[in-house]
Amino acid sequence: MGSFFKYTFATILGLILFSFLSILILIGIGAAAGGNQEVTVKDNSILKIKLDHPIVEKEKNDPFGDLDFPGAPPPTMGLYELKKAIYKAEKDSRIKGILIEGSFNSIGFATNEEIRAALNQFKKSKKFIYSYGEYFSEATYYTASVSDSIFLNPEGIIEFNGLSSNIPFFKGTLEKLEIQPEIFRVGEFKSAVEPFFRENMSEANRLQATSFLNSINNYNISEVAKSRKMSVAVVKLLSDSMKVRSSKDALEMGLISKVAYYDQVLSSIKKAIGVEKEEDINFISYEKYKKVAVDSDKDAAENKIAVIVGQGEIGSGKGDGESIGSEKICEALRKARNDKKVKAVVLRINSPGGSALASDVMWREIQLTKKVKPVIASMSDVAASGGYYMAMGCDKIVAHPNTITGSIGVFGLMFNAQNMLKNKLGITFDGVKTGVYSDIGNGTRALTPGERQIIQNEVNKIYETFTLKAAQGRKMNIDDLKKIAGGRVWSGLEAKQIGLVDELGGMEKAIEIAAAQAKIGTNFRIRLLPVEKNFLEQIMEQIGGEVKTKFMKMELGELYPVLSQMKKLQRMEGIQARMPYDFILN
Repeated sequence: MGSFFKYTFATILGLILFSFLSILILIGIGAAAGGNQEVTVKDNSILKIKLDHPIVEKEKNDPFGDLDFPGAPPPTMGLYELKKAIYKAEKDSRIKGILIEGSFNSIGFATNEEIRAALNQFKKSKKFIYSYGEYFSEATYYTASVSDSIFLNPEGIIEFNGLSSNIPFFKGTLEKLEIQPEIFRVGEFKSAVEPFFRENMSEANRLQATSFLNSINNYNISEVAKSRKMSVAVVKLLSDSMKVRSSKDALEMGLISKVAYYDQVLSSIKKAIGVEKEEDINFISYEKYKKVAVDSDKDAAENKIAVIVGQGEIGSGKGDGESIGSEKICEALRKARNDKKVKAVVLRINSPGGSALASDVMWREIQLTKKVKPVIASMSDVAASGGYYMAMGCDKIVAHPNTITGSIGVFGLMFNAQNMLKNKLGITFDGVKTGVYSDIGNGTRALTPGERQIIQNEVNKIYETFTLKAAQGRKMNIDDLKKIAGGRVWSGLEAKQIGLVDELGGMEKAIEIAAAQAKIGTNFRIRLLPVEKNFLEQIMEQIGGEVKTKFMKMELGELYPVLSQMKKLQRMEGIQARMPYDFILN
């Protein structure tokens, strides 16, 4: 036994020393890689943007971002940074055009709308935009459709067949595992819990999904038709009947400009910028160009508009780059409120919702802030349920026509694993308690009728609070508000028509409204919040997360994905203001 402890201690000590040395080495690497390396832009350059990474609201300063090693997380592109680079290229005389390389990428359609707006602004400079792809997903083609010329590989494919939403249902799985879901909800459209007690969509769920999917699809088709100078009816026919099945079809039907290999695209670019055939094109990647400083980066304007970005599921605490922590957002709101140079706030929301409590905590901080300065909500791909809870307290709400929003409803979800634990693992439970309800919701027995009523009453109360505050925020009669609540999801266009949204547009529109309400004209600069962690904090966070994940994968093997799903279900336990379901638009 003594040897065991001796070797165990030596191993632990070795791991600690190795981790410490690794951190020091990484700090050195980061200091070398993260130094102010000057990026030069040659004359007659082309900005190359590859749409092959997930696009998030803003990029996280990743200390390992420039390092390519096995198991490294895939890099992301920040929407804010991408747009900033495009606007910068518009005014940069050294940049003669943009080449977009499309691929398979599920970009959110509101995110796409922001990128297209930036590209359309770029075209006002009379510079060209070319797009090339071997495969264009529905989303990447939507981006590329604004281009002056679209090139598709001769053997390439365009996915242009409309949108779909496919929802998994777990009723059968739970029955096999002998796990009993305990479900509480308000609103016939609040369908987040349907996968746990149904095998298919309810009629209410099917109605709302069909409605907002068609709204988004029709808007996208109209925008593609406008960009390609085609009739909406023709583009809709191409989409509905999937008539485009090859590069030849795409060319004949007007969705692309040319069928070409990559070398032929390069030849077209050379011709456009006057470069000889034997010469190379001066490409500069987005990853490099975003680091190029311009005078506006050093803008000395005293007035500021704070843009507070919240992305992901809503929960209490600090959150992280993939979730909204109420504590972190509230801290950012207080910082903006107390900064006299900040004249207005834009709250950028990309969230399906989450904790009802955390949503209400942020709502309160928004109320305090709007007493001091204007607060404008800018909705991204999704601002639903708890995400709408954040927006409804703002002075104005701006959404894209293809934003997914609404879902004003509440649900509670618990699981009774008593039979699974007893029948499959042989585990039983017994205990004592001081009161009738001392062990309510412990997950190892069924709820009593009295306990169910207590929880349902709490869900009902939160729904009443949600709808009352929504009605007050939207200046609507509570009965009228409830007619469009009930957990129903709407597209941004639909939400504007029924009064849940004030204006249609992107972040720039929200900033414009904020500046107008603050009466500061155009003399302001943007301050992004929350503030990023410093270099060492990011290293410690990533190392801690990666080490933990690796150990879990090593111990659990093939069971690790199951654990991941269970953790997701665990986050949904309790009373939630979430989207009716998690879905992917295909």
